[in-house]
Amino acid sequence: MTDTHEEPTLGQKVAAEIIGTFGLVFFAVGSAVFSQTLGQDSYVGVALAFGLSIIAFGYAFGRVSGAHFNPAVSIGAAMGGRISWSTAGIYSLAQIVGGLLGGGLICLIMFGFDGYSFGDFPLGANAFGDASGSGIAMWAALLVEFIATLAFVWVILGVTDERAKATTTHAVLAIGFALTLIHLALIGLTGTSVNPARSIGVAFFSGEDAIIQLWVFILAPVLGGIVAGLTYPLLFGRDGEPVAGSGLTFGGGPKAPQQFAGGYPAQQWGGQPGQQQQYWNQPGQPHPGAQQWGQQPPAAAPQPPAQQWGAPEQAQPQAPEQQQYWSQPGQQPAAPEQQAWGQPAPGAAPQQWGQPAAGDEDEGHTQIRRND
Repeated sequence: MTDTHEEPTLGQKVAAEIIGTFGLVFFAVGSAVFSQTLGQDSYVGVALAFGLSIIAFGYAFGRVSGAHFNPAVSIGAAMGGRISWSTAGIYSLAQIVGGLLGGGLICLIMFGFDGYSFGDFPLGANAFGDASGSGIAMWAALLVEFIATLAFVWVILGVTDERAKATTTHAVLAIGFALTLIHLALIGLTGTSVNPARSIGVAFFSGEDAIIQLWVFILAPVLGGIVAGLTYPLLFGRDGEPVAGSGLTFGGGPKAPQQFAGGYPAQQWGGQPGQQQQYWNQPGQPHPGAQQWGQQPPAAAPQPPAQQWGAPEQAQPQAPEQQQYWSQPGQQPAAPEQQAWGQPAPGAAPQQWGQPAAGDEDEGHTQIRRND
């Protein structure tokens, strides 16, 4: 039995992004909320929960959607030419839905604790200033979130680069470890976002202050993803042709022209746009139907197959005025009417280049005659 690998449908990709983002928010942010509620909070444990969530769901759904689970990652991938902007928009909406589902479930479980009331407890929401407990200023929160997202998306683009064959099999592990590292560094400052879907998912269940400050944790990661997607191919080159409708092209855009292995455009010189793809003739192997030097353009009536440059014509009488071709080295014309330009007639002395032909001395110049 032959295995068949079908391309995932758009619905499957959307489902993968919703489920993966839901798992990230519920299990990772939930670990922070529940441990804090029970008085057992730990930076290391929460950071590991984020990294392990990415690893688990990344291995599960990476083959389906690429396992972005983060609008900043999708935007960076679109800017870097990996996916189209339309796909990035659909993914981002799916990720926000998954984040809201995860945050909503955390909120629902919190109602199981006595004394909990909606909006009075920050359910893992990102914050700055007094709301975060660290007192970090708004501009500093913007800066650290921007830098952290920039580094995170760089890591993702690097380990998923098709040229990185030694690391692509462990890309999900590298991404999970990177997210763990970022959370270990930033949890005490802003609660660590680097993911607008994660921030949106819990902000609307955490009270008015979380919603007011939410814009910082949307803007900074989005800018970080854009800059990462723009600079990665500039710094390290592309791993292939950009996807149509990606990068700085926000529409469908024309597809990149096909190329030879040497990098030259596949369309033959002189061809018209939209023609069938043509290639250069190999020596002795003319392309079928290709027009040779010196022949007339094909008329509406059917024409005989094109003659290769330099080969004698076959079964076609030559008019005296028709142009002859250069003969191949060592090849003799079959008949006078097939004599190549510049070759002496049979039995005649070889004529040197630039010397007048016999009977033409009085003309004062070299004359090209046709054979009568």
